[in-house]
Amino acid sequence: MGVAFFGDSCQREAMNVGQLTSQIPYIGSGPYCYANGLAMMMGGRGPGTAVIETVTGSPFGMQVGEGVAFFDPRGWNPEIGVGEALAALGWRATVTSGDGPVARLGEALRGGPVFIGPVEMGYLRYQPEMRGPVGADHFLVVVGMDEGGVTVHDPQGYPYARIEIADFLAAWRGDSVDYGQPFTMYTEFERTRVVGEEEAVAACLPRARERLAGNASGDAARRLAAMLADGCAPGLRTHLTAFAVRVGARRVSDAADCLRRIGYGEAAAVMVEQARLIGSLQHLLVSERDRAAAEVVGELAPTYGRLRAALSR
Repeated sequence: MGVAFFGDSCQREAMNVGQLTSQIPYIGSGPYCYANGLAMMMGGRGPGTAVIETVTGSPFGMQVGEGVAFFDPRGWNPEIGVGEALAALGWRATVTSGDGPVARLGEALRGGPVFIGPVEMGYLRYQPEMRGPVGADHFLVVVGMDEGGVTVHDPQGYPYARIEIADFLAAWRGDSVDYGQPFTMYTEFERTRVVGEEEAVAACLPRARERLAGNASGDAARRLAAMLADGCAPGLRTHLTAFAVRVGARRVSDAADCLRRIGYGEAAAVMVEQARLIGSLQHLLVSERDRAAAEVVGELAPTYGRLRAALSR
């Protein structure tokens, strides 16, 4: 297996995986909002975020929409992933949405922190450069509310952040988010059974195989490659470099680590290759070497079929 690297001439130079530093788990910051939020709500009784992200099902596929691309399966979204993660890990939560959000939240906070989302990140004005809707979904843990505003643990890197009620409600309404219901919150988290990390990962694999069936992910990769080869549109470049590449490389790398733990070494090796390909896109796209980035995404396309085959053995 090889990973593509490109010089200024955009001529491909292959470096054998064996020549690279051996795979180690990534530890650091990243856009893992719902995984980090669930970890907070589980209060130390749940697994690490690598396992949480893996059992959401997010690492097993790729999808492309109008001007966006995500390194997660077609039809998947974080709301689906949160539900799957809770079930796989032996947890339940009460989910409500709709009318009376302030009253519902105030009542729920009497029992402890509240997990909310999706929210529109652009209204979270404590984050630099956020001045209005940007179409980016996010999840938060609310830890307090008073007449002056709401206090949240924002997994993006803002503990005990304060936000005015009007901005908070605009974010929580999520008008620009393309999934979920307005004012959705998760309360009354309860562990219903003890599930080991390896057991949870193994249990998510049948669904992973289903999501990798057919050619949807490979077709998505080829579509993105064509979009990049023609010159990456500004909005797509921002989406990929600010979010999709970062979270995509991390979640796939984390899933590789989880698969290795349960004896799926061949599938883990494929996902390491995927993670390195996805991660290598960051510099290429930032430096606007779009043709080279397109070639990398083209290499990614056949890996999804290989991954499904490896998971089926």
